[in-house]
Amino acid sequence: METIELIAADGMRLSAARFAPQGEAHAVAVVPAAMGVKQDFYEPFARFLAEQGVAVLTFDYRGMGRSIPHAFRGSLRGFRANLFDWAERDYNAALHAARSWQPEKPLFVVGHSLGAQLPGLVPDNHLIDGIVTVAAGTGYWRYNAPQLRRIVWFMWYVAVPLYTRLFGYFPGKRVRKVGDLPKGVIFQWSRWCRSPHYVIDEQGRPLREGFERLRIPMLSMSFSDDEMMTARGIDHLHGFYRNARIERHAIAPADVGAQRIGHFGFFREQFRDSLWRQALDWMRRHAAAHTPAGAA
Repeated sequence: METIELIAADGMRLSAARFAPQGEAHAVAVVPAAMGVKQDFYEPFARFLAEQGVAVLTFDYRGMGRSIPHAFRGSLRGFRANLFDWAERDYNAALHAARSWQPEKPLFVVGHSLGAQLPGLVPDNHLIDGIVTVAAGTGYWRYNAPQLRRIVWFMWYVAVPLYTRLFGYFPGKRVRKVGDLPKGVIFQWSRWCRSPHYVIDEQGRPLREGFERLRIPMLSMSFSDDEMMTARGIDHLHGFYRNARIERHAIAPADVGAQRIGHFGFFREQFRDSLWRQALDWMRRHAAAHTPAGAA
């Protein structure tokens, strides 16, 4: 692993890591994180892909993990960021860094939850040759798993406004929800999760053009015991990618000899020879059949 720094278009410095194969890579993958998750969570999966010949780049969005400026390490009060910053600047910078690192190789995204929701907002998403979505659906609260609906209703309509205004950011660590998030991120995400359109602009209008630009192969890996996503929410998100060629793997824990997968379990090492192998094999198949969209 090599720790590097990305420079977003507005000059923000972001922490990232590169995982290089021993020999020549046959593809490069960017692994953007789920909401509130640090890039370190994806390191075992990134190392596995690198062992199998896929170069991997992980990164922390601004205000997350090692991309929190030193002045805000104790508190995110006053730190300015929203989901458009994460997509248009941070995610975009990661794609360009991956393309520059491996300019002749197909570029895949393995997007966990939010990481699979943001590509439609990334300006240069034409650089992406394929996307693997992992436990990814929309966050519209009525599409959440039944056991979550009362909890998320309280979160979006009571907890987020209350705690964020009190602290100046969302103190997720204190309330044991999601993790600490910048004020702009949590307020925007809250608006999305309250809207049946989900990804919306400031006026509540759905943003779909960027998703529809993507005419690429996608693999959707969803899990029957996902405590956050329902089939309806998963279908809702993938419907945004109306021009993509989507292959769906709806997986039950018993299918891979497990008792539990859930929303985060895919990235546990116990699945390296099952779920991880499925994602790898899909990338290998499409890497062999396609040339990189953004190659010169």
